[in-house]
Amino acid sequence: MSDPIFFAAAADLTLAEIATVAGASLPEGADPDLRLAGAAPLESAGPSHLAYMDNARYGDAFAATRAGACLVSPRFAARCPSGTVALVSRDPYRAYATLLGRLHPDALRPGSQFGARGVAPGAYIHPEARLEEDVTVDPGAVIGPGAEVGSGTVIGPNAVVGPGVRIGRDCAIGAGTTLSHALLGNRVILHPGVRLGQDGFGFAMGVTHLKVPQIGRVIVQDDVEIGANTTVDRGASRDTVIGEGTKIDNLVQIAHNVVIGRHCVIVSGVGISGSTTLEDYVVLGGQVGVVGHLRIGRGAQIAGSSNVNRDVPPGSRWGGTPAKPVRAWFRELTTLARLAERSGKAQADDEARDGPIV
Repeated sequence: MSDPIFFAAAADLTLAEIATVAGASLPEGADPDLRLAGAAPLESAGPSHLAYMDNARYGDAFAATRAGACLVSPRFAARCPSGTVALVSRDPYRAYATLLGRLHPDALRPGSQFGARGVAPGAYIHPEARLEEDVTVDPGAVIGPGAEVGSGTVIGPNAVVGPGVRIGRDCAIGAGTTLSHALLGNRVILHPGVRLGQDGFGFAMGVTHLKVPQIGRVIVQDDVEIGANTTVDRGASRDTVIGEGTKIDNLVQIAHNVVIGRHCVIVSGVGISGSTTLEDYVVLGGQVGVVGHLRIGRGAQIAGSSNVNRDVPPGSRWGGTPAKPVRAWFRELTTLARLAERSGKAQADDEARDGPIV
Protein backbone atom coordinates (compact mmCIF):
# COMPACT_ATOMS: atom_id res chain seq x y z
CA MET A 1 0.00 0.00 0.00
CA SER A 2 1.30 3.47 -0.84
CA ASP A 3 1.94 6.00 1.90
CA PRO A 4 0.55 9.34 0.66
CA ILE A 5 1.46 12.68 2.18
CA PHE A 6 -1.80 14.62 2.35
CA PHE A 7 -0.32 17.98 3.31
CA ALA A 8 2.94 18.69 1.54
CA ALA A 9 4.64 21.97 2.50
CA ALA A 10 3.76 24.76 0.08
CA ALA A 11 7.13 26.50 0.46
CA ASP A 12 10.32 26.59 2.49
CA LEU A 13 10.87 29.26 5.13
CA THR A 14 14.18 30.74 6.17
CA LEU A 15 15.19 31.08 9.80
CA ALA A 16 14.98 34.85 9.40
CA GLU A 17 11.40 34.60 8.12
CA ILE A 18 10.43 32.23 10.93
CA ALA A 19 11.98 34.50 13.57
CA THR A 20 10.15 37.54 12.18
CA VAL A 21 6.76 35.79 12.26
CA ALA A 22 7.43 34.44 15.77
CA GLY A 23 8.71 37.77 17.09
CA ALA A 24 11.91 36.02 18.17
CA SER A 25 15.57 37.02 17.89
CA LEU A 26 18.02 34.77 16.08
CA PRO A 27 20.71 33.46 18.44
CA GLU A 28 24.28 34.51 17.75
CA GLY A 29 25.85 32.35 15.06
CA ALA A 30 22.56 31.13 13.57
CA ASP A 31 22.34 31.23 9.78
CA PRO A 32 19.41 33.49 8.85
CA ASP A 33 19.28 31.96 5.36
CA LEU A 34 18.91 28.37 6.59
CA ARG A 35 15.75 26.99 4.97
CA LEU A 36 13.32 24.69 6.75
CA ALA A 37 11.05 22.56 4.58
CA GLY A 38 8.34 21.64 7.05
CA ALA A 39 7.27 21.12 10.65
CA ALA A 40 7.36 17.99 12.80
CA PRO A 41 7.00 16.83 16.43
CA LEU A 42 10.09 16.99 18.64
CA GLU A 43 10.68 13.24 18.57
CA SER A 44 10.59 12.85 14.77
CA ALA A 45 11.88 16.25 13.58
CA GLY A 46 15.05 16.33 11.50
CA PRO A 47 17.49 19.11 10.54
CA SER A 48 15.08 20.51 7.92
CA HIS A 49 12.12 20.72 10.33
CA LEU A 50 10.66 23.29 12.69
CA ALA A 51 9.33 22.08 16.07
CA TYR A 52 8.01 23.74 19.22
CA MET A 53 8.31 23.15 22.97
CA ASP A 54 6.19 24.62 25.78
CA ASN A 55 5.32 21.67 28.06
CA ALA A 56 7.58 20.08 30.69
CA ARG A 57 6.13 16.64 29.89
CA TYR A 58 8.11 16.65 26.66
CA GLY A 59 11.44 17.52 28.27
CA ASP A 60 13.11 14.23 27.27
CA ALA A 61 11.94 14.56 23.65
CA PHE A 62 13.17 18.16 23.60
CA ALA A 63 16.60 17.19 24.91
CA ALA A 64 16.93 14.55 22.18
CA THR A 65 15.36 16.43 19.25
CA ARG A 66 17.20 16.80 15.97
CA ALA A 67 15.00 19.66 14.72
CA GLY A 68 16.73 22.38 12.76
CA ALA A 69 14.93 25.02 14.82
CA CYS A 70 12.54 24.97 17.74
CA LEU A 71 10.13 27.59 18.99
CA VAL A 72 10.55 27.44 22.76
CA SER A 73 9.25 29.30 25.79
CA PRO A 74 11.88 31.16 27.87
CA ARG A 75 11.84 28.67 30.77
CA PHE A 76 12.99 25.80 28.52
CA ALA A 77 15.38 27.69 26.26
CA ALA A 78 18.55 26.70 28.16
CA ARG A 79 17.75 22.99 27.61
CA CYS A 80 17.73 23.25 23.80
CA PRO A 81 20.21 20.82 22.17
CA SER A 82 23.29 22.40 20.61
CA GLY A 83 22.35 21.28 17.10
CA THR A 84 18.94 23.00 17.24
CA VAL A 85 18.39 26.75 16.89
CA ALA A 86 16.30 27.97 19.83
CA LEU A 87 13.79 30.65 18.84
CA VAL A 88 12.54 31.98 22.15
CA SER A 89 8.89 33.04 22.14
CA ARG A 90 6.48 33.89 24.93
CA ASP A 91 3.79 31.88 23.14
CA PRO A 92 5.56 29.22 21.06
CA TYR A 93 2.39 27.25 20.31
CA ARG A 94 0.63 30.27 18.79
CA ALA A 95 3.74 31.16 16.79
CA TYR A 96 3.99 27.55 15.61
CA ALA A 97 0.34 27.58 14.53
CA THR A 98 0.90 30.74 12.49
CA LEU A 99 3.96 29.29 10.78
CA LEU A 100 2.23 25.95 10.18
CA GLY A 101 -0.47 27.86 8.32
CA ARG A 102 2.17 29.36 6.04
CA LEU A 103 3.82 26.03 5.41
CA HIS A 104 0.51 24.16 4.87
CA PRO A 105 -2.17 26.65 3.79
CA ASP A 106 -4.31 23.82 2.37
CA ALA A 107 -4.81 22.48 5.91
CA LEU A 108 -6.45 25.68 7.14
CA ARG A 109 -9.86 24.78 5.72
CA PRO A 110 -11.36 21.79 3.90
CA GLY A 111 -11.23 21.80 0.12
CA SER A 112 -13.10 19.94 -2.59
CA GLN A 113 -13.33 16.20 -1.97
CA PHE A 114 -13.58 15.75 -5.72
CA GLY A 115 -10.34 17.60 -6.40
CA ALA A 116 -11.99 19.97 -8.84
CA ARG A 117 -13.17 23.54 -9.20
CA GLY A 118 -16.57 24.76 -10.29
CA VAL A 119 -19.78 22.76 -10.33
CA ALA A 120 -19.04 19.04 -10.60
CA PRO A 121 -21.14 16.54 -12.55
CA GLY A 122 -23.87 15.12 -10.37
CA ALA A 123 -24.43 18.29 -8.35
CA TYR A 124 -28.02 19.59 -8.29
CA ILE A 125 -28.44 23.36 -8.36
CA HIS A 126 -31.89 24.89 -8.61
CA PRO A 127 -32.30 27.42 -11.44
CA GLU A 128 -33.31 30.06 -8.89
CA ALA A 129 -30.18 29.60 -6.75
CA ARG A 130 -27.46 32.25 -7.12
CA LEU A 131 -23.77 31.33 -7.04
CA GLU A 132 -21.04 33.92 -7.33
CA GLU A 133 -17.92 33.20 -9.38
CA ASP A 134 -15.36 30.69 -8.10
CA VAL A 135 -17.80 28.54 -6.12
CA THR A 136 -16.98 24.82 -6.01
CA VAL A 137 -19.82 22.29 -5.70
CA ASP A 138 -18.91 18.61 -5.32
CA PRO A 139 -20.97 15.69 -6.71
CA GLY A 140 -24.26 14.92 -5.02
CA ALA A 141 -24.63 18.34 -3.40
CA VAL A 142 -28.06 19.98 -3.57
CA ILE A 143 -28.61 23.74 -3.58
CA GLY A 144 -32.23 24.80 -3.31
CA PRO A 145 -34.25 27.65 -4.77
CA GLY A 146 -33.32 31.15 -3.67
CA ALA A 147 -30.12 30.01 -1.96
CA GLU A 148 -27.09 32.26 -2.37
CA VAL A 149 -23.44 31.17 -2.17
CA GLY A 150 -20.49 33.58 -2.08
CA SER A 151 -17.29 33.34 -4.11
CA GLY A 152 -14.50 31.08 -2.93
CA THR A 153 -16.90 28.79 -1.06
CA VAL A 154 -16.67 25.01 -1.34
CA ILE A 155 -19.82 22.88 -1.00
CA GLY A 156 -18.86 19.27 -0.18
CA PRO A 157 -20.36 16.10 -1.65
CA ASN A 158 -23.95 15.29 -0.67
CA ALA A 159 -24.32 18.53 1.27
CA VAL A 160 -27.79 20.07 1.20
CA VAL A 161 -28.27 23.85 1.11
CA GLY A 162 -31.94 24.55 1.64
CA PRO A 163 -34.20 27.15 0.05
CA GLY A 164 -33.25 30.74 0.79
CA VAL A 165 -30.10 29.87 2.75
CA ARG A 166 -27.33 32.47 2.51
CA ILE A 167 -23.66 31.43 2.59
CA GLY A 168 -20.93 34.06 2.55
CA ARG A 169 -17.57 34.07 0.83
CA ASP A 170 -14.63 31.69 1.34
CA CYS A 171 -16.68 29.22 3.38
CA ALA A 172 -16.24 25.45 3.54
CA ILE A 173 -19.35 23.29 3.83
CA GLY A 174 -18.40 19.69 4.63
CA ALA A 175 -19.61 16.47 3.09
CA GLY A 176 -23.12 15.45 4.10
CA THR A 177 -23.83 18.72 5.89
CA THR A 178 -27.41 20.05 5.87
CA LEU A 179 -28.33 23.72 6.11
CA SER A 180 -31.82 25.14 6.33
CA HIS A 181 -33.28 28.44 7.55
CA ALA A 182 -29.74 29.75 8.04
CA LEU A 183 -27.55 32.74 7.22
CA LEU A 184 -23.77 32.27 7.24
CA GLY A 185 -21.12 34.98 7.19
CA ASN A 186 -17.72 34.85 5.53
CA ARG A 187 -14.97 32.26 6.15
CA VAL A 188 -17.30 29.90 8.02
CA ILE A 189 -16.19 26.26 8.23
CA LEU A 190 -18.75 23.51 8.75
CA HIS A 191 -17.16 20.08 9.04
CA PRO A 192 -18.83 16.92 7.69
CA GLY A 193 -22.22 16.00 9.07
CA VAL A 194 -23.09 19.34 10.67
CA ARG A 195 -26.84 19.88 10.97
CA LEU A 196 -27.80 23.53 10.92
CA GLY A 197 -31.28 25.02 11.10
CA GLN A 198 -33.52 22.02 11.74
CA ASP A 199 -36.49 22.20 14.15
CA GLY A 200 -35.76 23.11 17.72
CA PHE A 201 -37.18 20.69 20.28
CA GLY A 202 -40.38 22.50 21.26
CA PHE A 203 -43.59 20.91 22.55
CA ALA A 204 -46.50 22.12 24.69
CA MET A 205 -46.68 19.29 27.21
CA GLY A 206 -50.00 17.66 28.02
CA VAL A 207 -51.90 14.41 27.67
CA THR A 208 -50.70 14.66 24.08
CA HIS A 209 -47.64 16.80 23.36
CA LEU A 210 -48.44 19.61 20.93
CA LYS A 211 -45.63 20.53 18.55
CA VAL A 212 -44.67 24.21 18.70
CA PRO A 213 -43.74 25.47 15.21
CA GLN A 214 -40.15 26.70 15.14
CA ILE A 215 -40.15 29.84 12.98
CA GLY A 216 -36.77 31.38 13.78
CA ARG A 217 -33.44 31.10 11.97
CA VAL A 218 -29.79 30.28 12.64
CA ILE A 219 -27.34 33.16 12.23
CA VAL A 220 -23.66 32.20 11.98
CA GLN A 221 -21.30 35.17 11.92
CA ASP A 222 -17.88 35.49 10.27
CA ASP A 223 -14.95 33.14 11.02
CA VAL A 224 -16.98 30.56 12.95
CA GLU A 225 -15.85 26.91 12.80
CA ILE A 226 -18.24 24.08 13.70
CA GLY A 227 -17.01 20.49 14.15
CA ALA A 228 -18.27 17.26 12.62
CA ASN A 229 -21.74 16.00 13.56
CA THR A 230 -22.63 19.05 15.63
CA THR A 231 -26.27 20.22 15.58
CA VAL A 232 -27.54 23.78 15.83
CA ASP A 233 -31.33 24.10 15.99
CA ARG A 234 -33.11 27.09 14.54
CA GLY A 235 -34.93 29.45 16.88
CA ALA A 236 -38.49 28.97 17.99
CA SER A 237 -39.42 32.62 17.53
CA ARG A 238 -36.08 34.40 18.02
CA ASP A 239 -32.94 33.46 16.10
CA THR A 240 -30.26 31.07 17.27
CA VAL A 241 -26.98 33.01 16.95
CA ILE A 242 -23.33 31.90 16.82
CA GLY A 243 -21.05 34.90 17.26
CA GLU A 244 -18.01 35.93 15.26
CA GLY A 245 -14.88 33.82 15.66
CA THR A 246 -16.47 31.18 17.87
CA LYS A 247 -15.01 27.67 17.61
CA ILE A 248 -17.24 24.64 18.27
CA ASP A 249 -15.93 21.08 18.50
CA ASN A 250 -17.47 17.83 17.21
CA LEU A 251 -20.68 16.33 18.62
CA VAL A 252 -22.10 19.46 20.28
CA GLN A 253 -25.84 20.13 20.66
CA ILE A 254 -27.01 23.76 20.56
CA ALA A 255 -30.73 24.18 21.09
CA HIS A 256 -33.23 26.74 19.83
CA ASN A 257 -32.89 30.44 20.74
CA VAL A 258 -29.37 29.98 22.12
CA VAL A 259 -27.17 33.03 21.65
CA ILE A 260 -23.42 32.44 21.69
CA GLY A 261 -21.16 35.49 21.76
CA ARG A 262 -17.94 36.24 19.93
CA HIS A 263 -14.78 34.12 20.20
CA CYS A 264 -16.22 31.46 22.47
CA VAL A 265 -14.73 27.95 22.64
CA ILE A 266 -17.08 24.97 23.05
CA VAL A 267 -15.47 21.54 23.38
CA SER A 268 -16.84 18.16 22.28
CA GLY A 269 -19.91 16.64 23.89
CA VAL A 270 -21.38 19.90 25.23
CA GLY A 271 -25.14 20.31 25.35
CA ILE A 272 -26.67 23.81 25.61
CA SER A 273 -30.39 23.94 26.32
CA GLY A 274 -32.79 26.44 24.79
CA SER A 275 -32.75 30.20 25.28
CA THR A 276 -29.39 30.24 27.06
CA THR A 277 -26.94 33.09 26.38
CA LEU A 278 -23.16 32.80 26.37
CA GLU A 279 -21.45 36.18 26.37
CA ASP A 280 -18.16 36.80 24.54
CA TYR A 281 -15.04 34.67 25.22
CA VAL A 282 -16.81 31.95 27.21
CA VAL A 283 -15.10 28.54 27.35
CA LEU A 284 -17.08 25.32 27.95
CA GLY A 285 -15.00 22.18 28.60
CA GLY A 286 -15.89 18.79 27.19
CA GLN A 287 -19.27 17.27 28.10
CA VAL A 288 -20.54 20.35 29.94
CA GLY A 289 -24.32 20.49 30.23
CA VAL A 290 -26.11 23.84 30.46
CA VAL A 291 -29.80 24.03 31.37
CA GLY A 292 -32.08 26.48 29.60
CA HIS A 293 -32.70 30.21 30.06
CA LEU A 294 -29.34 30.95 31.73
CA ARG A 295 -26.66 33.55 31.12
CA ILE A 296 -22.95 32.73 31.27
CA GLY A 297 -20.99 35.94 31.62
CA ARG A 298 -18.19 37.26 29.45
CA GLY A 299 -14.92 35.34 29.78
CA ALA A 300 -16.31 32.69 32.14
CA GLN A 301 -14.79 29.19 31.99
CA ILE A 302 -16.62 25.97 32.88
CA ALA A 303 -14.62 22.82 33.67
CA GLY A 304 -15.30 19.65 31.67
CA SER A 305 -18.18 17.34 32.71
CA SER A 306 -19.81 20.07 34.79
CA ASN A 307 -23.54 20.78 34.92
CA VAL A 308 -24.55 24.44 34.94
CA ASN A 309 -27.96 25.14 36.46
CA ARG A 310 -27.70 28.84 37.36
CA ASP A 311 -26.26 32.04 35.92
CA VAL A 312 -22.47 32.31 35.90
CA PRO A 313 -20.85 35.70 36.60
CA PRO A 314 -18.44 37.22 34.06
CA GLY A 315 -14.79 36.22 34.34
CA SER A 316 -15.41 33.38 36.78
CA ARG A 317 -14.20 29.76 36.70
CA TRP A 318 -16.74 27.14 37.72
CA GLY A 319 -16.85 23.36 37.86
CA GLY A 320 -18.71 20.41 39.34
CA THR A 321 -22.27 19.09 39.42
CA PRO A 322 -24.02 21.34 40.03
CA ALA A 323 -21.37 23.82 38.90
CA LYS A 324 -20.00 26.33 41.40
CA PRO A 325 -16.87 28.49 41.75
CA VAL A 326 -13.80 26.25 41.42
CA ARG A 327 -12.45 27.04 44.89
CA ALA A 328 -15.70 25.87 46.50
CA TRP A 329 -15.71 22.83 44.21
CA PHE A 330 -12.13 21.91 45.14
CA ARG A 331 -12.93 22.31 48.86
CA GLU A 332 -15.85 19.93 48.47
CA LEU A 333 -13.72 17.37 46.66
CA THR A 334 -10.97 17.62 49.29
CA THR A 335 -13.47 17.27 52.15
CA LEU A 336 -15.08 14.22 50.57
CA ALA A 337 -11.69 12.62 49.99
CA ARG A 338 -10.76 13.14 53.65
CA LEU A 339 -14.06 11.74 54.87
CA ALA A 340 -13.63 8.70 52.65
CA GLU A 341 -10.09 8.18 53.93
CA ARG A 342 -11.21 8.43 57.57
CA SER A 343 -14.11 6.07 56.92
CA GLY A 344 -11.76 3.56 55.34
CA LYS A 345 -9.36 3.73 58.30
CA ALA A 346 -12.21 3.34 60.80
CA GLN A 347 -13.50 0.30 58.94
CA ALA A 348 -10.03 -1.25 58.88
CA ASP A 349 -9.62 -0.65 62.62
CA ASP A 350 -12.99 -2.28 63.35
CA GLU A 351 -12.08 -5.31 61.28
CA ALA A 352 -8.72 -5.61 63.06
CA ARG A 353 -10.42 -5.50 66.49
CA ASP A 354 -13.10 -8.01 65.58
CA GLY A 355 -10.62 -10.45 64.09
CA PRO A 356 -11.20 -12.58 61.01
CA ILE A 357 -14.67 -13.81 60.18
CA VAL A 358 -14.72 -17.65 60.04
